[in-house]
Amino acid sequence: MSDVATTESRARAAPTSGLDQAVERAAAALRGDQRADGHWCYELEADATIPAEYMLLQHYLGEIDDELQRDFAVYLRATQGEHGGWPLFYGGDADLSATVKVYFALKAAGDPPDAPHMARARAAVLARGGAAHSNVFTRIQLALFGELPWTAVPVMPVEIMLLPRWFPFHLSKVSYWSRTVIAPLLVLMALKPRAQNPRGVTVHELFAPGTQAEPPRASGSPWAWLFNRIDDVLRRAEPRMPAGPRERAIDAAVSFVVERLNGDDGLGGIYPAIANSVMMFECLGYAKDDPALKIAKSALRKLVVRAPGRSYCQPCLSPVWDTALAAHALLEAGGRDNEASARRGLDWLVPRQVLDLPGDWAVWRPRARPGGWAFQYANAYYPDLDDTAVVAMALDRADRLKWREPVARAAEWLLGMQCKTGGWAAFDADNEYYYLNYIPFADHGALLDPPTEDVSARCLSLMAQRGDKGEAFARGLDYLRRTQLPDGSWFGRWGTNYIYGTWSVLCALNVADIDPNDPMIRRAVSWLAVKQRADGGWGEDGASYWRGRPRGEGKASTASQTAWALLALMAAGEVDNPAVARGVEYLVKTQQPHGLWDEAWYTAVGFPRVFYLRYHGYRAYFPLWALARYRALRTGARRTTYGM
Repeated sequence: MSDVATTESRARAAPTSGLDQAVERAAAALRGDQRADGHWCYELEADATIPAEYMLLQHYLGEIDDELQRDFAVYLRATQGEHGGWPLFYGGDADLSATVKVYFALKAAGDPPDAPHMARARAAVLARGGAAHSNVFTRIQLALFGELPWTAVPVMPVEIMLLPRWFPFHLSKVSYWSRTVIAPLLVLMALKPRAQNPRGVTVHELFAPGTQAEPPRASGSPWAWLFNRIDDVLRRAEPRMPAGPRERAIDAAVSFVVERLNGDDGLGGIYPAIANSVMMFECLGYAKDDPALKIAKSALRKLVVRAPGRSYCQPCLSPVWDTALAAHALLEAGGRDNEASARRGLDWLVPRQVLDLPGDWAVWRPRARPGGWAFQYANAYYPDLDDTAVVAMALDRADRLKWREPVARAAEWLLGMQCKTGGWAAFDADNEYYYLNYIPFADHGALLDPPTEDVSARCLSLMAQRGDKGEAFARGLDYLRRTQLPDGSWFGRWGTNYIYGTWSVLCALNVADIDPNDPMIRRAVSWLAVKQRADGGWGEDGASYWRGRPRGEGKASTASQTAWALLALMAAGEVDNPAVARGVEYLVKTQQPHGLWDEAWYTAVGFPRVFYLRYHGYRAYFPLWALARYRALRTGARRTTYGM
């Protein structure tokens, strides 16, 4: 079967005018958000920790913008949960580390500790054992301000920068985001600078008695026992490290950062790495007008959103991802204006393909030619496999002949990045050194970048869309078969969660011409049907990333997750399934007058159980995509198979 319901015999009556109007309003709204040069870039919102860290960074540097502090404080107060703390995602449980950082930031901004919201936050922290039980990155923040001794932080000697690649720990053996965060952080942990903190803000009240000096400990594996012993040894040896190797290691860390400084898009294009680079340059005594320090600070400012009542800092920018997905949605909607708008977006994307710089990924894949796209405006050392597959599929779909070369280069690079398991990761290949998750520093559980079902599905989709069904394709398909869960769903690493993973895989299986009656597809369809909510939509929250929590369920339906479920069902040949009609009805009736959908829920992920994301563009392009596909399938207008 080449596509979902592609023959005239599956076509039904023309869609209602309500559906047509919904598609046209959504497409017009999406076109209206396009920038003058052809691209889209929506806000990307994380939890409250990023704006809190930005505020505290100003106090660390002694460069306090009082107006920004006031504006950010408004945002932070508005995001406090009913439990008194701050969650990692909208409607989630209070998170200890997030609450500690936000309380500290609000107090630094001038909120009195006896204010009701501060008292509730403090009670939430103490009820969870106090600030000393925060995660490693929060402990480091507290140590920089002198609120915790450095003995309460895992030992990470800067001499790590001098280790050979064969050593069990090496920067090339952790994920891209980890190495860009760690390299400047190692300098800070070696020099142990103290925040300027000109207003002398402290948060002693967040600590339970007798907990401040306790070192962190890993648990759950013999590896944890070993790394705890290594941490004990390093803790005693670190103050006595020879000066010569230490200086060379600091120089190596600085060289790593400067080489990847990435203009005003910043180190790795992500807030934590950029902020660490600023603090590193400062503690090394760089002049205020030094180009490296100035450009790093410029990268931070680029992440700030200023709007009445909701000023905050983004974790990074998402123009390539937004532009590629917006183009797919408009191509699906069809029509001269939509297709012209999509092509303008694709024209903007093409020159941003990284063709001449082997990034960090080349350490383990030296024979692969560069050919990917980054997620941000620029991040040449770290192209994203997921973005690359999505961009290439859009280019191939819009004009196979015109964009044959960039698509071929993208496919070649992705093929070179396939992991031994048959799957694909986001930025690296075979980054599966799982023992490293047991070092005390890695309590966030996000040190690595292993292959995942959603990224693998996208890479497989591109191969199938291009007709490349050789050995690599077979290995990728086998990976997806092996990773299906017994209930019929697939895990979603970069989107929440099993709805996202199942959508990703079913789209790949469709374009791969897998029989819709294949048992794995039938199990997935049954699972999606069961997870539909009473209002006709689908919704899943970030709690599903914790073991034992329900999969595919949440407190409310969302437009983007409903769209994923609909696209998944239609990819499985279920356009006539009553669940699809109910889902379409949900989207039509919840569309707002401006043409988009309201969506406060976080439906994406940075790091499961640690860091969640809300793409403001998801409410724009995914519902449009689902409604337009439904219209095309019901009228028999869709005949060509695409990978998404």
